Amino acid sequence: MLTGCAVAATSDAPEFVAPEFKEPPKGTRVLVYAEKLAYDGKSDIATATGLVRITYGPYTLTATKVVYDRRKGLFKANGSVELREPNGNILQADLAEMNDKFKEGFAEHVRALLTNDVTITANYARRYENGITVYENVSYTACKSCVDEGGTPLWQILSRETTHDQQQHTLYYRDATLEIAGVPVFWTPYFSYPDPTVKRRSGWLIPQGHYGEAYGFGVSMPYFWAVKPNADLTVTPRLTSGQGLVADAEWRHRLNNGIYSLRGYGLYELSPGRTDENSRWRGALTSTGDFRLNDTWTWGWDGTLVSDRAFLNEYDYDSRDMAVSSVNLTGLSGRNYTKAQALHYRTLLTGEDQDLMPVALPYVTSNYIFDQQVLGGELGFNFNAYSLRRGDPDPRFDLGTEQTRAVASLDWRRQFISNAGMLITPFTSLRSDVYMSENVPGAGGTRETSSHLLPSAGIDLRWPLIADHGFAQSVMTPVFQIISSSNERDDADIGNEDAITLNFDHTNLFLADRFSGLDRYEGGTRVNLGVIYNLYAANGGFVRASMGESFHVAGKNSFIAGSGLDGSKSDLVGAIAFQPNDSVRLTYQARVEEDLSRINVQEASLGLTFDRISGSLSYADIAAAKAYGRVSNQEQVWGDVNYSLGEAWSLFGSFRYDIEDSRFMNKSIGIAFDCDCMNARLTYSEGRDRDDVVDHSLKLSVELRTIGSMAGGFKF
Repeated sequence: MLTGCAVAATSDAPEFVAPEFKEPPKGTRVLVYAEKLAYDGKSDIATATGLVRITYGPYTLTATKVVYDRRKGLFKANGSVELREPNGNILQADLAEMNDKFKEGFAEHVRALLTNDVTITANYARRYENGITVYENVSYTACKSCVDEGGTPLWQILSRETTHDQQQHTLYYRDATLEIAGVPVFWTPYFSYPDPTVKRRSGWLIPQGHYGEAYGFGVSMPYFWAVKPNADLTVTPRLTSGQGLVADAEWRHRLNNGIYSLRGYGLYELSPGRTDENSRWRGALTSTGDFRLNDTWTWGWDGTLVSDRAFLNEYDYDSRDMAVSSVNLTGLSGRNYTKAQALHYRTLLTGEDQDLMPVALPYVTSNYIFDQQVLGGELGFNFNAYSLRRGDPDPRFDLGTEQTRAVASLDWRRQFISNAGMLITPFTSLRSDVYMSENVPGAGGTRETSSHLLPSAGIDLRWPLIADHGFAQSVMTPVFQIISSSNERDDADIGNEDAITLNFDHTNLFLADRFSGLDRYEGGTRVNLGVIYNLYAANGGFVRASMGESFHVAGKNSFIAGSGLDGSKSDLVGAIAFQPNDSVRLTYQARVEEDLSRINVQEASLGLTFDRISGSLSYADIAAAKAYGRVSNQEQVWGDVNYSLGEAWSLFGSFRYDIEDSRFMNKSIGIAFDCDCMNARLTYSEGRDRDDVVDHSLKLSVELRTIGSMAGGFKF
């Protein structure tokens, strides 16, 4: 049993507004409104009855009877007493007495309705002139709708005495009990909490429970230390049954021009044989920073150092499979943007070769739009450069050990609207680049230098045709494009660092260059044809559809098998989204062979939302394309569902199934409770971790509004 408890407040601490008396400005007059007013000159006592309202500055007191003793300077109010404070709180009582300066007073059978939807009741409350208010036999709850037939809230904090010290900005509870559904679940003889004027204060935070195969059972007790107004330290020791103590500390510091953080983890393992690592000393260090140099420029960093690849995942701190550390400088002014970075990639997968991971220094991207029009159109300048290296060449994607590139382009476009409503957009681009590559497997492992000048020009024609169908309006837009570019250079000696992935679909059909990066370039002359259709119904429903095809008519085709663009005629691409109302949504998109003989890519989804049940079901079938990063066929189905049981209870679940490999990737089921003052979720899940090992977990999270949240779980 705890002997005492003090809770810290941080910048995101839940709001707790206590009612208080506050003296209005000096010289403020008291205004009295009443159905009947009597004055006894001998005793100097005024009595107001009926519907009485007394206004004193921003305070308003109402009651059925108010007696004012001018000699003693006291108000006595009874009968449906209600005091409205300037902060929006409402204090109700059967009887109240206070001086005419509102510095001191007491009330009986008090009920406070606070602006954050919290209700506080007390048998008695007294305020003293030194700024201290004492409540006796107190109940605190944030529940409004979650109340049983007898009026008992779902949860409440009961205390024998609660003291609000305005000078110390603290609420003190004595003999406090937390009840949930009328059952006491936690008791402490002493409990303190900062009042709403305090945004940050040192103290213990809510403990968390843990379980993992690497360390066994664990519990962490965070302590928040508000070192100064702009800096804090959170120390979270985790005591585990299998590995002893895990240290965890995070330092945050806000300066005039930015903020940075530093977090460190570490332990000396008692049983190193339980993990995949042989070293007893294990840990990690992470840091972030973001600083403003002026109105245009910012700089920062995001870094991760680890003792080994498995530590963060085994101790449930971070499940990512790649740690990317970076330093960046960013400029943003209007439509113009520049970012310079240094990047280091560290694999956290146990079976992956770190020598294949690159270091990029620098990586620069810049986009500039000229303010002045050129030939009546918009002119933009784009620049991109990087220099990277890795320990060994990567034959999987034909990547060398070193590569430096610089790409610059000028892009111009102008839009015309014809008398018939056709949108006519001519555009042109001039790109120049230089590459220096070494040990690219496709080039025989030599050092190569090359440069290129690549012009491009085209025109985009779109003719929106609008129709009114009474129940809906539609817009059908035929699209015609012709683009001609110089042939792509011989790329065998250039590593493909940023254009490996390619997903040709309706979203990039009408792009001038459909590669995902700049290390590859779409050349030749091609014609893109398609139609875009949108229908909007009066009830909010809609249909959105598009379909099209690309034709390579001259020059070198830059694409190879698996892209859907490698022939003189591309695959057909299309998509449709149908939502007749707010309850049903259906989408489908596909990439089909030009002769309709095969579907290379298709994705479908169905979403349903009704009164008590909602869910979605999705399906994807994607053909392999090793040259573009898809080493095997991918066919999966996944979905989720939520079913309301009523009375705030619901069941939920989700799954993802790999049809190609005949196995579940993940699945989960759980039960949830959600109401205005409490949220709780119990979830059981199975999934494959980053090393493709099946793990099981059971997690419980509980949040009491305005008090806080806690979570715990087991991973096995």
